[in-house]
Amino acid sequence: QVTLVESGGGLVQAGGSLRLSCAASGRTFSSYAMGWFRQAPGKEREFVAAIRSSGDSTSYADSVNGRFTISRDNAKNTVYLQMNSLKLEDTAVYYCATKARPYNLRVLTSYDYWGQGTQVTVSS
Repeated sequence: QVTLVESGGGLVQAGGSLRLSCAASGRTFSSYAMGWFRQAPGKEREFVAAIRSSGDSTSYADSVNGRFTISRDNAKNTVYLQMNSLKLEDTAVYYCATKARPYNLRVLTSYDYWGQGTQVTVSS
């Protein structure tokens, strides 16, 4: 059984920053790709960012590219999402997820396990 626990969400003003963390347990963390997704009220869950197992390859949604940075610390079994220059439209529940295969990183349905999510609210 794999457990993912997100933290770091909260309320922030537009233009501000937050760093989300996702702690993993139950599998060899360093062997698996990790992704961040988000879901705003009334919208479908969407891809935000992903990172391969070694951390040498990342992928971002166009809407966050240049503002968000995904990273991982395999020694701590944790993946991070640094979010800068936050916009109102970044308001959502953010989920981390893990997958065994290192491709289709943007595809939601290809992920095996999900965290419970953490709320990010950006205010004006």
